Amino acid sequence: MDIAALRVFAAVAREGSLSRAAERLHLTQPAVSLQVKALQERLNLRLFERTPRGMRLTPDGAALLPLADKVLEAQREFVGAAQRLHHQVRGTLRIGTILDPEFTRLGAFLKALVESAPQLQTVLRQGMSGEVLARLEAGEQDVGFYLGDPNEERAGAPFKVRALTPFTYRVLAPAGWGPQVLGQDWRGLASLPWIETPAASAHHRLLRRALAPQGLAVRRVAQVDQEASMLDLVRSGVGLSLVRDSVAIREAQARGLVVADRVALDCVLSFVCLAARAAEPPIEAAWAALGEVWG
Repeated sequence: MDIAALRVFAAVAREGSLSRAAERLHLTQPAVSLQVKALQERLNLRLFERTPRGMRLTPDGAALLPLADKVLEAQREFVGAAQRLHHQVRGTLRIGTILDPEFTRLGAFLKALVESAPQLQTVLRQGMSGEVLARLEAGEQDVGFYLGDPNEERAGAPFKVRALTPFTYRVLAPAGWGPQVLGQDWRGLASLPWIETPAASAHHRLLRRALAPQGLAVRRVAQVDQEASMLDLVRSGVGLSLVRDSVAIREAQARGLVVADRVALDCVLSFVCLAARAAEPPIEAAWAALGEVWG
């Protein structure tokens, strides 16, 4: 069935006149008349009858008009949906994640992203801050969470950065280590056993920044790349480690672990991408979703 013929049928039915329907549809009156005639022949039904006042629906025409309206409405919805698809963000967004999902509000971020860009697929890869940055530069990831501001810390391709929340790292020690830890500065703490992290981690970067100017380095007894493993080693009495202040307070209250009272390292959770790629639609969608979650 020709959609144009149904459109003419509905227009004539509502205008009650071939000339007014032609004007409404921006057609000539002969063209409208031919469309009506062809439709009636195709259906083998008489849809209109002529009266002194114009065109009036027959009972058959009146029965078919609501169905024609439904078809035309469905056609309009179809065209509208097709047009909206041109503006929907598609493809895959590769996201570098760090730490625990609760701290980065990862679940809320992904929910907002899925709702705003339902055609966009996401791929998550957990790692350390430095690994996220390296994958962004290599084109292996599109956006990611990072601890710090890469534009202030290193040379190279500029990043678009949004600071999400500041926080503080504290030095956490096993239970019973109060005499060795409390009242100590970095020099006193560096000489104790440490659970260190790889160079790609924020822990390593922050500690080096604090200790190197004093010519200090920690006495490493273990190296781990997962926060959960690091925390378990501190609980087991292996050595010291940096942990977020909220985690340090929780562990001190729940397990009697010791928090160093004279040192702390400030940090910030950030969201980053290469500045040169910030205008790409999937990345723009990620920044918009981030704004909904973090305000």
